[in-house]
Amino acid sequence: MGNQANRLLGADFVRASACMIVLFHHLTQKIDFRSPLGDADIAQVLANGGTFGVGIFFVLSGFLLARPFWQALDRGEPMPSLRIYTLRRAARILPGFWTALTVTFVLSILVWGATPDIWLWVRYLAGFFLVSDWHWLTFFPVEVNGPLWSIGFEATSYILLPLGFLGVFALAGRLPGWAMRMVFLGVPALALLGHLAFSSWVVVDPYRMGWEYGLQGGAKTWMPWFNPFAFFAMFSVGALAGGLQVQFARIRHWAMDIVCLGALVAVAIYMWGEAYREAGELYGWLQVPYRFPTMHLLIGLVLLTGPSTVAVGRLLDNPVTRFVAQISFGIYIYHTIVIELIQIYFVPKFVYGTMTDGPLWLMAVAASVGLSVTIATASYRWLEAPVIRWARGLEQATPALARPQPA
Repeated sequence: MGNQANRLLGADFVRASACMIVLFHHLTQKIDFRSPLGDADIAQVLANGGTFGVGIFFVLSGFLLARPFWQALDRGEPMPSLRIYTLRRAARILPGFWTALTVTFVLSILVWGATPDIWLWVRYLAGFFLVSDWHWLTFFPVEVNGPLWSIGFEATSYILLPLGFLGVFALAGRLPGWAMRMVFLGVPALALLGHLAFSSWVVVDPYRMGWEYGLQGGAKTWMPWFNPFAFFAMFSVGALAGGLQVQFARIRHWAMDIVCLGALVAVAIYMWGEAYREAGELYGWLQVPYRFPTMHLLIGLVLLTGPSTVAVGRLLDNPVTRFVAQISFGIYIYHTIVIELIQIYFVPKFVYGTMTDGPLWLMAVAASVGLSVTIATASYRWLEAPVIRWARGLEQATPALARPQPA
């Protein structure tokens, strides 16, 4: 994000937090909550509500990726180069995702005994080409590594974001900045209409529905409410927060510290309360997951105010959180592989809902976190970062009137 003066303070903390929430969500799911090990409230909250982390990621992505569009609008410039936008998104997610997807696909056959039939290949190819989010059959593009489901949804949001800005850019120069933000409210509204249409018209096969039938059975319980339009609604909340942050970018005031800190406390209290009372997908408005829009608006408020804080943003974006944020994508896409291999080869009791031995669980958790961080660091250093640098070199040969800032 550049040097300290230009960084979007608070964004690294949000990214790192979302990553660790998802990681510990999967680790705490191994606990038998009927045993003394399951008595800790924090373990219950993470096991139930760790999926909030995915929703946070979508708000953050929308926030970061929309800012160059808002900056171009406010300067009276054309829409940023879609070629550069696409190049940056591809360079950022495809190397790591394709690697994790392919490694998981191979391991699912060699280690976990998946049958390499036509349907396994269809799922893999749907994931590879980032279209797995449109049908329950391909929802989970590979066996075992469940978190990869969200990458297709993210890619669809990347496509829908510029489309959502087309109408706003058509009004550029005719309306003041605040009015263009009001016009953009139509984007999440249209996303919710798409969600209603999808969830009303798409019929899911009820045969073998349920997590007891594996990932595809679980996908049938999530769809049709887990659909690309629902997640773009979350994404567009972040995009709107990005537009407001661009307007407030020059502000530095202690009042922003108070609002940002208050929003963080509200996020923690809300997440704790909702996850403690209920497990599952925590559906919100119109059955959109993760208590939409309350949780997403609170995260948007953190992102909006963080860069304008005097002290809170710098405290949040300390060296540890910046490091975790940098490798967070790798942690997200690789950690399930690590956890399941540890269960297969080292800790057979490290199974969903069965762990009762506290020291053994902590040992498995430490190994899972340590190996996930190590692999993610290596992936970023030797795979992701080199591709990002190569892509930036291609940008210099591409003329652009308005170039998106790095996210």
